[in-house]
Amino acid sequence: MRRWLRTLGGRTMLATTLVAVVAVLVTAAASLPLVSLAVDLQVRRQLTTQALTLAAATPGVRDRAVAASGHGGARLAVVSADGTARGSAAALVTPRVRTAIDKRSDVSTTVDVGGRTFVLVARTLDGGGALIAAQRVDDVQRTSQAIVLSVLAALLIGLVIAIGAGALLARATVRPLKATAALARRIAAGERGLEVPQQSVAEVDDIASALTTLDRALAVSEDRQREFLLSVSHELRTPLTAVRGYAEALADGLISPDEAAEVGTTLVAETVRLDRFVSDLLELARLDADDFTLSFSDVDAGVLVADAARAWSGRARALQVELVTGPVRPEPLRTDPMRARQLLDGLIENALRAVPPGGHVIVAQPDARSIEVRDDGPGLDADDLAHVFDRGVIHGRYRDARPVGTGLGLSIAARLAARLGAALTAGSAPEGGASFRVTFPSSGHQDARPAGPVASFP
Repeated sequence: MRRWLRTLGGRTMLATTLVAVVAVLVTAAASLPLVSLAVDLQVRRQLTTQALTLAAATPGVRDRAVAASGHGGARLAVVSADGTARGSAAALVTPRVRTAIDKRSDVSTTVDVGGRTFVLVARTLDGGGALIAAQRVDDVQRTSQAIVLSVLAALLIGLVIAIGAGALLARATVRPLKATAALARRIAAGERGLEVPQQSVAEVDDIASALTTLDRALAVSEDRQREFLLSVSHELRTPLTAVRGYAEALADGLISPDEAAEVGTTLVAETVRLDRFVSDLLELARLDADDFTLSFSDVDAGVLVADAARAWSGRARALQVELVTGPVRPEPLRTDPMRARQLLDGLIENALRAVPPGGHVIVAQPDARSIEVRDDGPGLDADDLAHVFDRGVIHGRYRDARPVGTGLGLSIAARLAARLGAALTAGSAPEGGASFRVTFPSSGHQDARPAGPVASFP
């Protein structure tokens, strides 16, 4: 029973039943006194009509009606001008009634005679006297009780119908919710591509539509994760294959002493590549962890740009790329200097990798709180910009077409910017390549772990 009351169907049925019971009780409490009053008024109206009709009739008709009265119906009596009363209601002409008749007044009252109560109506006659019409109150009450019982029966029937309607309503409400819950369990079990039929209840239909949207979003996310894992496997397998091949060759004595230095260099390079990839994966994991700490202090944006450009100038010369620094302004920033430099380094490294020999990478300060890294490389189209911060997406698209890194650098930069409270946006550079801008907050930042950056389009 307790479990049933916790269900929506049980609560809906209970609520409709309580409403129906309250409605029946209120209706009964209001209608039963009104029924008694209405019956009393109806009896008085009938007695008045009968008295007026007989008062206007001829004496012969009047006398015959009076003589025949009193057998299960209204009692009648005629009071003559001298005060003599005859008929079945003659005993009900009390002194109070007689006084009203003598004053030529109409009467509508109740009288008690012999332990019985009567409703009495008197209408004066032309030439004096009056016509009396009376009905026992017991007869009136029996009529009222019969009507009350009919009303109660109707209310009980209405109560039963209301409870049945509540049960049907509860079932109609719960059925689509159960179907939607079953769909959610199927999605949780890993089924994808599910469609929910339109529901008759608008709110349930909204939930079903939201589940359909969630199903599609999960499918897209899982596809991206699958592609990322495939990409990770590929990136790990390539250097591991090289390392294993050379190791087996060394073990088999196939490497001559003259080739040892060259093989060692290759092994170091492949090991560095593996180390970089694993480091990027660990960095991503750390950025999503709750214990990732930041140390904020005042940083000179101009110094930050100059130091980063100076550190990467040698690498740029080796790649035959010109690293250009825009006007440097001593603008104060409130951020973690080490993490801000890590973010800027990642953007510069990404730009140097994308630009071919003879190209340019520009590091500039477009405004007081922003640092921008742009290039004149192949750039990114609108669809690339939509997924530029999704790990492995750009890497998967271009790894066979142009130089790419591990596919994690921009994803790390995006999460790092979010942890710093900065906004990282991507767009197209005036030089024709890609542009990445970091806009730092204007005040101190608490580690609120925002959702992440949003790619902006030119």
